[in-house]
Amino acid sequence: MIAYLKGTIIIKKEKFIVLDVKGIGYKVFLSKKALSNLPAIGDDLKIFCFLNVRENAMELYGFLDEKELEFFEILDSIRGIGPKAALEISSLGPLDNLKERILKQDENIFAGIPGIGKKKAMAIILELSGKLRDISKEKKISSTDEAEEGLINLGFPRQKAKLALSKVSKNIKETEQKIKESLKILGK
Repeated sequence: MIAYLKGTIIIKKEKFIVLDVKGIGYKVFLSKKALSNLPAIGDDLKIFCFLNVRENAMELYGFLDEKELEFFEILDSIRGIGPKAALEISSLGPLDNLKERILKQDENIFAGIPGIGKKKAMAIILELSGKLRDISKEKKISSTDEAEEGLINLGFPRQKAKLALSKVSKNIKETEQKIKESLKILGK
């Protein structure tokens, strides 16, 4: 899986860029907000990526920081939100403001995003509220977090990494050992 790219911007379009990484051009979809904050064509760029694999396509979605990618992954896991809608939602504003509005159940947060009306907005908010509260409780720096980052760097989605780590024995304290056990669980 592709989790991070560093290269030169060679094309900028309305919804994507093409990033040249050592002679290979990657088409990466970005939010409008991210596109407006990019350097010029010919400049170098580092972006975090999410590889969406479908039956008939593979698409890369890019993010300027890891927190935006993490939020995107949460959004993408919700029934009824596809990666393109998740990309636009994840770029609606500063992440802390979005989380606050979602936890306050502000259904107007999704106004202007195609395909999301009031009913769908409330369903999304209900599902997101629970997930965001769970994440807030988990934010302790530990060897589990380091192991999670290690699994993500190996190409596993954050949610799968968390699930695998939750199945690892609590007696294992070392990051490296947690990763090894998680890989066994993940079938690698």
